[in-house]
Amino acid sequence: MGLFNRKKIEERADPVTPPVDNVLLEALLGRTTLTKEQALNIPSVVGCIKYAADTISMLPIKLYQEKDGKVAEIKDDHRLKLLNDDTGDTLDAVQFWRAMVTDYFLGKGGYAYIKRNGNNVESLHYVDDVSVSITINTDPIFKNYSILVNANTYMPHEFVKILRNTKDGASGKSIINESSTVLSVAYNSLVFEETLVQKGGNKKGFLKSSKKLTQEVMDALKAAFKKLYSNSTDNVVVLNEGIDFQEASNTSVEMQLNENKKTNAEEICKLFLFPVNVINGIASEKEYSNAFKMGILPLLRAITSAINRDMLLEREKQSFYFAFDTKEMLKGSIKERFDAYAVAIDKGFMKIDEVRYMEDYEAFDIDWINVGLNSVLYDTKTKSIYTPNTNIQTDMTDIKKLEEPEEPTKGVAQNDPSN
Repeated sequence: MGLFNRKKIEERADPVTPPVDNVLLEALLGRTTLTKEQALNIPSVVGCIKYAADTISMLPIKLYQEKDGKVAEIKDDHRLKLLNDDTGDTLDAVQFWRAMVTDYFLGKGGYAYIKRNGNNVESLHYVDDVSVSITINTDPIFKNYSILVNANTYMPHEFVKILRNTKDGASGKSIINESSTVLSVAYNSLVFEETLVQKGGNKKGFLKSSKKLTQEVMDALKAAFKKLYSNSTDNVVVLNEGIDFQEASNTSVEMQLNENKKTNAEEICKLFLFPVNVINGIASEKEYSNAFKMGILPLLRAITSAINRDMLLEREKQSFYFAFDTKEMLKGSIKERFDAYAVAIDKGFMKIDEVRYMEDYEAFDIDWINVGLNSVLYDTKTKSIYTPNTNIQTDMTDIKKLEEPEEPTKGVAQNDPSN
């Protein structure tokens, strides 16, 4: 019997879910992993993503061709309509870029399937990164991978891929995985506040009694305190003599949650490289300019690099390229712009009609640049100099010939006085 008694079944306790009041401690210990939906409950995260997505959706994407040292805009390409207006999917271009940017920051990357008919791109279809799986080879040098969506295998060139901090070109690293602690603290602070509101702001604690209580009295106290913390009706708990309430937690004021929320918001904005005043809507023009240059321009570069790689044919990549038109966003104040235009026209960098085009004004049909009369123009090809003030053109090769000494005549001594 002793042998059989040794084989007792080990009883294990069921895993205990920690109470919601301890979520801040869990965040500090790094035990909380946020999902995309939970991260989108943080106001500063939503604000940063919305600012980035809305900015990108407002910028038009243009197609250019570089030929013989000149750049020409291509306006009749069907791919421009897909990128700027109608993707051919249920999402329009604005909704498309908002979804792609959200997955770029909070998922493994933004993925869009390119539906082709031969060499022609017919439509763009956004695919949630949750539905995307990656199978990659083990070679660290010659990397190759396939994309799986609903058990269907696709090649990399069939998708536009906007990836953040990627090392394999197949999937990126989200800010949730990269900076989980600060996001967990911000999210769990909101959960903690919600719990306080649900409890009516009552502190957590325990009862102390100088004498032993009967089970009936303990059940009555538990029921009374449950009603008190439910915050559904006005309840009062009466403690008999010898029973005291001992507090076991702090209020939101004592924990300085409001100050912590402001600090957390600033730290989260640093992840996106946006000044917090931009998200709060009180930023100066300089702060908006810095936010665009530091946070938006790198994202624009990632997007254009992706669409140039996957939406251009190999023969087109030699001279064609997509680019965002950022001149509207990079424009300063009217005084700053006009001062810059004046310098550009005065120094001959731009024509008047070019400036009027940038400001959306009607052209004057003036095809000349400003050259001051005090200028001296040198043509590097013809080796000639032109002075507008005197209207004289000089050939540098002729000047060089005049400066060179004449060669002596053969057979005649130069130092002979009889000559």
